[in-house]
Amino acid sequence: MWSEVFHSFLSIAIELTVLFVGISFLINLFQGLIPYEKMERLMGKSHPLVSALVALGFAFITPFCSCSTIPVVVNLLNKKIRFGIVMIFLFSSPVLDPTIITLMAAVLGVKVAAAYTVITSILSVIIGFALEEFGFEEQIKNVVVKGYEEPIKKFQLKAALLETLQLMKSVYPYLLIGAFIGAFIHGAVPTSWISTFMGGDKWWLVPIAAIIGIPLYIRLSTMIPISQIMIAKGMALGPVMALMISSAGASLPELTLLNSIFKKKLVFAFVGSVFTMSTLSGFLFYII
Repeated sequence: MWSEVFHSFLSIAIELTVLFVGISFLINLFQGLIPYEKMERLMGKSHPLVSALVALGFAFITPFCSCSTIPVVVNLLNKKIRFGIVMIFLFSSPVLDPTIITLMAAVLGVKVAAAYTVITSILSVIIGFALEEFGFEEQIKNVVVKGYEEPIKKFQLKAALLETLQLMKSVYPYLLIGAFIGAFIHGAVPTSWISTFMGGDKWWLVPIAAIIGIPLYIRLSTMIPISQIMIAKGMALGPVMALMISSAGASLPELTLLNSIFKKKLVFAFVGSVFTMSTLSGFLFYII
């Protein structure tokens, strides 16, 4: 069993390493061509739907985890960007990571990655505007961001390499953890057990997976190899996606940070929104 786990781990780790390094380098190389300041102006002054699309684009090109998104959120709020637009960015940034979506397409298939991107984008927009409509803007504390810097506009090979190495330091350990867990599941957990208890159309698996994922600080890079093995062994796609989205969209460290800029009512609304987003996404994947 352990021999199979080891060989499976090497196979998964090597495949994901090559993909991750290559994709990350290309994305970092082209970061210097992105007009961040112009995008911020568009988010603040354009038609709401245009601003929402810009916020999604801004989220896509700023591949942050749930915690590192917070300084950007505070910076946007300080610049008086519309509350609903900032909330769209808050919900979409951790889940719309270009590197992870590309990995998802390579590992789980293009259709899954495309559906994931469309569903999370639409739900982020709906939730962001809904929170604004219900008056949650009043639940923001007065906070001034410290130590935040705008992305540097450079098109440099050396800078892209350094950014890729920095990203590897922060993300790669999680990817290896996910590869090991996926390899262990592949080699040690019977397929019949997963297909019996986690497969099929059991609707209640989706909200349970969403609840389990919220308190966990799990990067999407960790979940990709795990989800690949779980699906291959018979786990339904809906619960897998619910777990991925809830664990990426919220975590206990992030909630601690949000508590410093949001009042309690908005923090609870945020948790409820992440649960709603991940649960609805899971059910939509059943339909798709």
